[in-house]
Amino acid sequence: MKRKSLLLIIISMLAIIAVACSSNNTDKKNDSKADMLVINHLLGKSKVPKNPKKVVVFDMGALDTLEKLGLSDRVTGLPQETVPAYLEKYKNSKYKNAGSLKEPDFEAINAMKPDLIIISGRQQDSYDKFQEIAPTIYVGIDNKNYMESFKNNVTTIGKIFGKEEQAKKELTEVDKDIESLKEKAEASNAKALITLTTGGKVTAYGPASRFGIIHDVFGVKAATEDLKADPVHGQNISMEFILEKNPDILYVIDRDAAVGEGDNAKKVIENSLVKKTNAYKNGKIIYLDPGYWYLSGGGLESVSEMIKEAAKGLE
Repeated sequence: MKRKSLLLIIISMLAIIAVACSSNNTDKKNDSKADMLVINHLLGKSKVPKNPKKVVVFDMGALDTLEKLGLSDRVTGLPQETVPAYLEKYKNSKYKNAGSLKEPDFEAINAMKPDLIIISGRQQDSYDKFQEIAPTIYVGIDNKNYMESFKNNVTTIGKIFGKEEQAKKELTEVDKDIESLKEKAEASNAKALITLTTGGKVTAYGPASRFGIIHDVFGVKAATEDLKADPVHGQNISMEFILEKNPDILYVIDRDAAVGEGDNAKKVIENSLVKKTNAYKNGKIIYLDPGYWYLSGGGLESVSEMIKEAAKGLE
């Protein structure tokens, strides 16, 4: 009898342990699911860990949003060759080089063992390769719906890292600054032309283009409505074209400066023909920071600075 009683006690204890283990395993599975988010983006759906510790970033706008939200310690790697000056701290050896914007170093990225990879337009063709390494999200800006895509990207990053309230607060401040600029633009009759210089050539951009935020969101009037510009690469124009349109404000982005080939925009733009325009005569040739406009854009810091720079044309 004693043996049977002892056997029953042992069986009961084993049963209790088995139930406890089963419960713990279930809790772990539930916790695992609770620690993941499904993020919808232009290239698909990605299961992303909450509050990832190691992030590889290929979009400079996303990088400056991470910086603004106090998440620089989560950045493990990035394409260091094309980091804008205002994010120069990320060129430090503390952060690993992930290749270039158009040619990611997948071997190096894999060695970093990231929890999350953030990409945009220049890397979208390699999305599947990134996904093989780690969960990957696309945060490219839709120029036709700039603010919607910008806010969605910031909100998504805030959600992933548990910074929803801070992200919301920052976006509210951006909205206030935009409303203030729009009021100035509506009250002004000044018309603007947006240009980009590179290799001695000039291209122009209008509404719904890569830099069309100046017209579409900030409300600055366009000097011409007949630009048949590629939304990304712009329309090639001559100095005669600039004189003919005679903008009151001439915004200029220096691509050469952005990619480290020298500050050449002023030499190209300020010639005898352009000097006859209202923009030159009234001191309204505004050289925009290519770090914000060409390399970055779409980030909390870059959009805030873009608002300030565009406003200089209306001062």
